Amino acid sequence: MSKIYPLVPLYEVLTEYKEYIETPEPKIYPKLSVKLYGKGVVLDEPADGTFLRMKKHQIAKSGQVILSEIWGKKGAIGFVPPEGNGALCTSHFFLFDVNYKKLEPKYLQLIFSANFLEEQLNIEAKGTTGYAAVRPKYLLAAKMPLPPLEEQRRIVARVEELVGKVEEVRSLRKKVNQEAQALLDSILHKVFVDEENVWTQLNVGSVAEIIDPNPSHRMPHYSEHGVPFISTVDFEGSESIRKKTAKYVTEETYDEQLKRCAFAIGDILYSRIGTIGQARILTEVWDFALSHVLVVVKPNRDIVLPRFLLWYLRSDSIIAQAANATRSVGVPDLGIKRIREFHIPVPPFPEQHRIVAYLDQLQSKVGAMKHLREEAMTELDALLPSILNKAFKGEL
Repeated sequence: MSKIYPLVPLYEVLTEYKEYIETPEPKIYPKLSVKLYGKGVVLDEPADGTFLRMKKHQIAKSGQVILSEIWGKKGAIGFVPPEGNGALCTSHFFLFDVNYKKLEPKYLQLIFSANFLEEQLNIEAKGTTGYAAVRPKYLLAAKMPLPPLEEQRRIVARVEELVGKVEEVRSLRKKVNQEAQALLDSILHKVFVDEENVWTQLNVGSVAEIIDPNPSHRMPHYSEHGVPFISTVDFEGSESIRKKTAKYVTEETYDEQLKRCAFAIGDILYSRIGTIGQARILTEVWDFALSHVLVVVKPNRDIVLPRFLLWYLRSDSIIAQAANATRSVGVPDLGIKRIREFHIPVPPFPEQHRIVAYLDQLQSKVGAMKHLREEAMTELDALLPSILNKAFKGEL
């Protein structure tokens, strides 16, 4: 049965903390970062009091409520954690003491996590669109449902119980996904590394042409409209490439790349800088330009099936070779010459067809499992707001 909790202003449970220091001491202070949408308060980069010029600093105490003047309208409110005790707060943040006789802190944290106060604070916040400040009086005037203290604790315990079950389901879904991916990886390893066979060992350069579409690595000429510019961020799922990329380049940039490489169905885009080893195969041809982190791998179809080569490029065999062959100690950078030197086992075509069919089928099952997990995660993420909404209505 639902209960009706009285709506009370926060000044009944919070008091603004008004102790300030004019000049910070010449020492290192911890600083706090207040996350948006009630996601909590964490430590930020420490500050050296010697170089601080802003006046009216405050020293935070563990358990106080901290409000961001600038981002409070977006839910940047939370509790100072134990490790934040003694943190230096500039005048862009406000601190509040909590009346523990009326309020269970975890209950108020639920209010913050639900972003329950956002609408009220947005109405009161003044200024331009970019700087709608939230003053202490606006937070203290905002109202929230406040049941008796024991009821607050019961609600907190109930929410924690339900959230624990949600997280347990989330963890199980994640574990199943990881196990499915591990199975695929182990089979790839068996096919390309452990398999006892008499397959011919060739260099990748013997079975495919490796083309760098932008050997000078000069920045392309971007434009608001034009030819889509593809990088690894445009790789979706395990197979596709996103067409609606956020970046475009001029026709001149595209024409320059087209002189070096004309794309064909079955060509493979391979990441050789940064996240080495990501690979996608072209199942259709359309106009796009490539980032310098990608190279084009054009299989020699008289020797190797495009999808067999794709699976090899994704296996831990070549990824391990790539890790040992990168040229930089910073961002991994794999030279084209080294890619050409990688060894690939090349079985007869009937065996390649069998392996590709098996791996494609397995990938389809793994992909379906990942899709189900993503749908489940979306549903689980929607449960918390629903749980909190019921809690504040007295329906838990």
